[in-house]
Amino acid sequence: MSDVELVLRSTRVITPEGTRAATVAVADGRITAVLPYEADVPPGARLEDFGDDVLLPGLVDTHVHVNDPGRTEWEGFWTATRAAAAGGITTLVDMPLNSLPPTTTVDHLRTKREVAASKAHIDVGFWGGALPDNVKDLRPLHDAGVFGFKAFLSPSGVDEFPHLDQEQLALSMAEIAGFDGLLIVHAEDPHHLDTAPQQGGPEYAHFLASRPRGAEDTAIANLIAQAKRLHARVHVLHLSSSDALPLIAEAKAAGVRITVETCPHYLTLTAEEVPDGASEFKCCPPIREAANQDLLWQALADGTIDCVVTDHSPSTADLKTADFATAWGGISGLQLSLAAVWTEARGRGHSLEDVVRWMSTRTAALVGLGARKGAIEAGRDADFAVLAPDETFTVDPAALQHRNRVTAYAGKTLSGVVKSTWLRGERIVAEGEFTDPKGQLLTRTP
Repeated sequence: MSDVELVLRSTRVITPEGTRAATVAVADGRITAVLPYEADVPPGARLEDFGDDVLLPGLVDTHVHVNDPGRTEWEGFWTATRAAAAGGITTLVDMPLNSLPPTTTVDHLRTKREVAASKAHIDVGFWGGALPDNVKDLRPLHDAGVFGFKAFLSPSGVDEFPHLDQEQLALSMAEIAGFDGLLIVHAEDPHHLDTAPQQGGPEYAHFLASRPRGAEDTAIANLIAQAKRLHARVHVLHLSSSDALPLIAEAKAAGVRITVETCPHYLTLTAEEVPDGASEFKCCPPIREAANQDLLWQALADGTIDCVVTDHSPSTADLKTADFATAWGGISGLQLSLAAVWTEARGRGHSLEDVVRWMSTRTAALVGLGARKGAIEAGRDADFAVLAPDETFTVDPAALQHRNRVTAYAGKTLSGVVKSTWLRGERIVAEGEFTDPKGQLLTRTP
């Protein structure tokens, strides 16, 4: 203990063994010990006592569209990582599209890393992209340290990131399975989307009908079949259709190497509450009905759904038109994800330990960072959020840190105020005050 520089103390520390009063010792940016609450503070160490506020591991968000460079007017590493830090997130993994260039070659990855290096307030990793014409680039990207590869099975919304048909999916999946990489998939079937009614206009019901559950269900069934055949690791992104849950549960039981995420907006917002013309609620796949939401929560509780991530996908405000057919589809949620999920979770009888498991421990494990992130225990990075779980606040878009302050949560009262966020033992934000960027660029651990 002689090298301990910092001691954090709380009556409620969330550890892998449960929530307890504890003292956490930190040296060189790592947790060295989790000690009894009454443990002595080593000579020369600084004590931070959080009283009854909860000390939890910093969240790990593995689904974020930073859009930098190329569409930095939509978002950027400076603003996205500040918003994440304000919400208790200490690690994010950036999606390979909406930036220009997309992260589909090693040269493009190098460009992204150069742009992010001086702007990251939290730790940042990168996904690669799987396109119809870049199978040759997948292994070099893997060797360069991306955490896996994203593919779309229907149009992505940007021309520079085309989707894969079933034959192209099989080729990319086989290549990725050859080095035991991870393929993460936007699973909506294009044929279902093409045949769904496309009325457009401001009515949310029309938009919902244009993205039917069957599009997700069919795409996921096809993905499971391919993964089973190739013994590949696959991950279903932003699941919104509860109808796909039996397929997923059956696949898991049969040993298919599949994991699944959902998002705060699917767990906390419902189709019934979306006003006509309010395209800040538009995302693909869409926010569905309350009965569907109930089943997503059940699947989180029983483990069919593994984790919760934001799919933070912002745009400039002018692209959020009143016509759901033409408005940009994406929810901005980095800063509010913890509070939004906790507010709903506690009302459904879940604990903060559950939220930490869904939003930190399992997301860290998904991308191979489970030895460093996602828990408060010796040897892990000293990444923390300090949360007042019973304090409430009303969402004011003007108080958000992301670049374009458009949010589907405007005016909602949420529980859980992040008092401070810590990265490798340094407080990076407290009471709205930020330090200079201290984030590191992460690579996949071999």
